[in-house]
Amino acid sequence: MATVYEENDMDKEFAHFWSKVNCYTVVRFPYDDRCEFVRKANSCVVGTNFLPYMQLMACNFRCENRFEEHVFVSLFMILSFALLLCMGLVAHIYYSPALKVISRMLHLNDHLAGVTIMALCQTIPDLLFQITIVNNRDCVFANYAASSMFEVMFTGGLICYLTPFQMHSFNTVRDLLFLIFGLALFELQLFTDGELSYFESLGMIMVYVVYLIINVIDFFLIKYTLKVLRRELLELNEMADSPERIARRMHLTNEINELAKEERVKILKRRTTRTRQQNFTFMTQLPNEHERVEIQKYRTSRYSRMNQHLFREFLSAIKPINAEDWSHASMSLRAFYLARAPIVVVCAIYIPLVNYEEPKNGWSKLLNCIQLFLNPAITIVLGKSLIFRNRSQLWYKSVAGDFIYGVYSLVLTVPFAIFVFFHSDTRAPPKYHWIFSILNLTGSVFIIFQCGTELCVIFEMVGYIYGVSSQFMSVTVIAIANSLGDLATIIVMALHGYEKMAYAATLGSPLFVILLHCSGVIVVKKAMGQNSSFRTMSGDYGGILYILFTMGLFMTLLWTTLLNFNARRSVGIFSMSVFGLFILYATLINKGIISPFKHDGLVNDAFGNH
Repeated sequence: MATVYEENDMDKEFAHFWSKVNCYTVVRFPYDDRCEFVRKANSCVVGTNFLPYMQLMACNFRCENRFEEHVFVSLFMILSFALLLCMGLVAHIYYSPALKVISRMLHLNDHLAGVTIMALCQTIPDLLFQITIVNNRDCVFANYAASSMFEVMFTGGLICYLTPFQMHSFNTVRDLLFLIFGLALFELQLFTDGELSYFESLGMIMVYVVYLIINVIDFFLIKYTLKVLRRELLELNEMADSPERIARRMHLTNEINELAKEERVKILKRRTTRTRQQNFTFMTQLPNEHERVEIQKYRTSRYSRMNQHLFREFLSAIKPINAEDWSHASMSLRAFYLARAPIVVVCAIYIPLVNYEEPKNGWSKLLNCIQLFLNPAITIVLGKSLIFRNRSQLWYKSVAGDFIYGVYSLVLTVPFAIFVFFHSDTRAPPKYHWIFSILNLTGSVFIIFQCGTELCVIFEMVGYIYGVSSQFMSVTVIAIANSLGDLATIIVMALHGYEKMAYAATLGSPLFVILLHCSGVIVVKKAMGQNSSFRTMSGDYGGILYILFTMGLFMTLLWTTLLNFNARRSVGIFSMSVFGLFILYATLINKGIISPFKHDGLVNDAFGNH
């Protein structure tokens, strides 16, 4: 009689092997077996964003030795440079003007625009992406804390170094205290319970809601105070002069001028009125001076007919290289222009430009009418395929099925584009031209987010190829790569004269990540029956991250108050060095020179019970 074989736990484990195995384990296999492994492992598809790098390396390039792997990595380092170039271009030309216009149209001041629009644009796409892959990755607090620390300490320090400015005292102190409280609250709840409950996650979300409410109330109090002061000044101007009234009038005027700076976002010129020295120095120089833009100044053109030079204007708008810039450029700069030319053309066709510094505010009638239906359709189709796709297949296989959603959008956008075409002309932008800045902002954020996500995938792959610890890569290289998009947008805004908005975003965005992002992902995981323990979320680097990050925030709070909220170059370098200190500690922990700061298991005496 034949023996019936009974499955054991090992058989059950291997039954789900291909669905659980890490794709990057393939680097431990012989070169001849790698292609088959990559084709079978589900994570090789789930972990991709735009390109399946491991499949390209193992099956298409068929790397058969270490030298070919080095060549493969070099090729994708070139791709990384192109992605960085794309992020910088989009942030400089498209994202910055759109943010200015929308903030002004909503009557926000620099600080409120920084902690709301700018911070949310930087964090919401990543939150949606993390929720879509919640089944495939652990929620690691150390990774989020590392990205937040990079943004506050390094990016914030870089703002202070590049563009020294006068901070708003109350807003800065409030944001720093909220960030310290949020970080301590999250760490305390994880440390005491080992995991977050639904009520604790809801409490952290409510803390962020309270933070936003306080910012909004403060903004309206500024407007109300200005209204009261201006009314009092008007009444004083109608009265006869006296020494007391003259002194009171001067005091009110100074107070109104100070508060007016926080009343509403102003459209500033990018160029400075003074040439600054570019050499490295610790000394704080005079800040950039930015002139205000007269919004109506560039609205009209010299054209005399409604559709004069329609196609010439279209070709000029998507021209990749300016002839005058090319004629005055050096050989290296010309090579740079050629390298970015394809990116310029793609962005010019996809993203509408609303910029009050450009002739006709960036209006190009034919191009803008095309973008009215092209931009939403591309964003919807690619967004659905890249972010909300079925993770069991590559994104381009989802495009055919998701294409119908782009067609649905045309039902609304094509009639609107036809209306705009017949209602507007080439001589000046229509009154509703500011609406295009919404498409400008969404398109810019989508491209910057996708470039940042692709950089994370590339560096994660490189780390595994060279045998670097995955935890070390996550809290250092990948955390920095994940924040490069934020770095580009924040620094561009600071260089354009919006230092307060940029610095507010460096505090508001990490607060969103710590209070809303982490807790939101954990709630979704718990709803799906998955728990995240303190040990899993903290790892080897969570302890030292919490200590250094908290220390850096307290030191920032200290120097802002001691220096009367004057952001200087020296404190910028100090802030960046705090993040450098974390990189040093992380490197020493990774090399095994020092022990990670975490709870170690207790060693019991083997003879204690005898």
